[in-house]
Amino acid sequence: MKHLTDSFVYLGHWPSAGSFGFNTDILATNPINLSVVFGVLIFFGKGVLNDLLDNRKQRILNTIRNSEELREGAIQQLENARARLRKVETEADQFRVNGYSEIEREKLNLINSTYRTLKQLENYKNETILFEQQRTINQVRERVFQQALQGAIGTLNSCLSNELHLRTINANIGMFGTMKEITD
Repeated sequence: MKHLTDSFVYLGHWPSAGSFGFNTDILATNPINLSVVFGVLIFFGKGVLNDLLDNRKQRILNTIRNSEELREGAIQQLENARARLRKVETEADQFRVNGYSEIEREKLNLINSTYRTLKQLENYKNETILFEQQRTINQVRERVFQQALQGAIGTLNSCLSNELHLRTINANIGMFGTMKEITD
């Protein structure tokens, strides 16, 4: 522990650098070592720097080459698109010229078709009305007949006495018997 505190004490006793000057002691400055290190750095660094610059130059040239190829491809696509645009504009003009007559023809066809459909619907409506009228007339006739029949039965029942009723039945049986003899 004592050695630790002694090291702090010695730090406090260092002389402060009060002035600036050159150190001419070769062993203290070690210019030979520094020149060797600088020489090695320059010799090997130059090759590394040249390699880095060459790699960068190649990447830039490749990028320029790729850009030129992309530019040529884009120019070709632009020319193709312009050709397609001219073709489409020509076709659009043809459609525009032919389209108006086609529209008029389709319009007339649609009007005629609609007219025929309306005429058919009118015929179906009239047929349905006639059918419903006939059905209603038949229903009314049937109801009138049933009411007349019920009225006649009611009148007969009220007018006929038992004796008259038995005579009517016997007369009808006699008629049926006569009819049977004729058919045999």
